[in-house]
Amino acid sequence: MNLPNKITVSRVCLIPLFMIVVLIDFGWGNVTLLGDSIPVNHLVGAAIFILASVTDFIDGHFARKYNLVTNFGKFLDPLADKLLVSSALIILTDFHYVPAWITIVIISREFAVTGLRMILAGSGEVHAAAMLGKIKTWAQIVAISAYFLHDFPLNFLPFSIADVSLWVALFYTVYSGWDYFYKNREVLIKSM
Repeated sequence: MNLPNKITVSRVCLIPLFMIVVLIDFGWGNVTLLGDSIPVNHLVGAAIFILASVTDFIDGHFARKYNLVTNFGKFLDPLADKLLVSSALIILTDFHYVPAWITIVIISREFAVTGLRMILAGSGEVHAAAMLGKIKTWAQIVAISAYFLHDFPLNFLPFSIADVSLWVALFYTVYSGWDYFYKNREVLIKSM
């Protein structure tokens, strides 16, 4: 197993750790940062989530730079991203930070695009993630991180960075999904 794939596998392994830290009350209490009280498990969970998210950039960089792209990596890398974001959004919905309908829209888009990618792969076509998809992913990462950090260090602003980022992520989730289906409509229609 090459280095990029090891990094991707480590990202998958961080997901249960992230979930355990955020969901189980270890009695760590709160920490006060610049006058804002944040549960320690949210702070640690945010750090794990951010670390896992950054590894997505790192493994892709190494795979492309050193020509280490594998079919395993092409399969596991986007799956790891979807598992990480989906688990975080479901937790945030359970915490009543993110409305359930937004979580459903985001996760549904991921299932739909994954299904379309399977159809494209079956027809011999492979499509790399477009810029809209990358913007969508980063907006989701910023929103999720901001929720777990309770908008720290920008909690002095008169609006919630987490809420604004979530709406941006929702917009790009829908728009990039529509764009992906529109650009591949002919293959989709032929497969029906």
